[in-house]
Amino acid sequence: ATIVFPPQTWTNSINQANKTALRVWMKETGTDLVQVNGQRRYGGPPPGWVGKPPPAGTEVFIGKLPQDIYENMLIPLFQSVGKLYEFRLMMTFSGLNRGFAYAKYSNHRGAKEAIAAFNNFEVQLGYTIVVCKSTEKHELCVDGLATSVGKQELEAVLRQVTEGFLSITLYASPCRNWAQLAVLKYSSHQAAAMAKKTLTEGNMKLSGLEIRVNWLNPDLKQKLQLLEEKPSSSQVQEGRRLGVPKPVPASPVLHNVLDQLNSLCQRLYLGTPLYLTKCIQVNPNGWLRFWCRVIIPGCPMPFSGFTWVRPGRPGRSGHEEAKVVVALQILQVLGESLWGISANPCLSQSLGASPGSLELW
Repeated sequence: ATIVFPPQTWTNSINQANKTALRVWMKETGTDLVQVNGQRRYGGPPPGWVGKPPPAGTEVFIGKLPQDIYENMLIPLFQSVGKLYEFRLMMTFSGLNRGFAYAKYSNHRGAKEAIAAFNNFEVQLGYTIVVCKSTEKHELCVDGLATSVGKQELEAVLRQVTEGFLSITLYASPCRNWAQLAVLKYSSHQAAAMAKKTLTEGNMKLSGLEIRVNWLNPDLKQKLQLLEEKPSSSQVQEGRRLGVPKPVPASPVLHNVLDQLNSLCQRLYLGTPLYLTKCIQVNPNGWLRFWCRVIIPGCPMPFSGFTWVRPGRPGRSGHEEAKVVVALQILQVLGESLWGISANPCLSQSLGASPGSLELW
């Protein structure tokens, strides 16, 4: 027979001596520790603190900690080189620490002194710790959002389930079909870390789609700067085209495709298509990569994606070429016969796109 102990009894039995020493220290020093979402925190602010929180660059990362060491040993050690504003120890379910912590000082000098004094410091026999400057990331990347989800809706959800939320920027997802990517900015690294934990562990879904939450890395941030923010529903309703230069008059062949989509939408009572295009990349061979979005009022979701095109004859813009590729795709989705257009000998020259050049549709 197998005997299963209650979880509380099991966790209390682990490292009991050191836990007892921690409780005695807390009582003797009057130190308060608050455990929330897998981390135990002192301060933030500490007792008697007056004024604003310390600026960025005052936090250090502490790694390679022995798992049976607690704040009664760590806080006095790191306070010895400067005044602590906050100390956060990451905890496991069993009551051991997870091997790392963060110490935030009242000024930059305290953080520098901690790194100089305690990096490669032997905190216990055989345990040398790592202490370095914390990156203090403030931005998260959330990919896989439904294209029907609006900025205001997301803001309302994030303010409800996370703390320290500042802003959100929406982009067309560069990795997933029919999806949006959001960049979330938070007031501090701690707020962003807690938001990441909440959104990840909660298996958060919006409009039926499961999302992926990660730290925003510099490479992706640079790529996203090439993409414009998605237009809000109010801007779409007002018919404004964001980031689209004044279109050059299209050739009759171009009008053939665009007019066919427009006629089909009218026959189906879907309204007039609205095109949004933005050139985000030019390669040495003259090919242009466009982000495209088409809003058809009667369709529940807009059509979004990327495509490569090559400019046609002088006087015809790459934006017009991209619109044609998009229009052909939408005609196929809506079930319109393309026989009459594909029979046109000028079509391949008009489109300027090679087979397989369309992405993420």
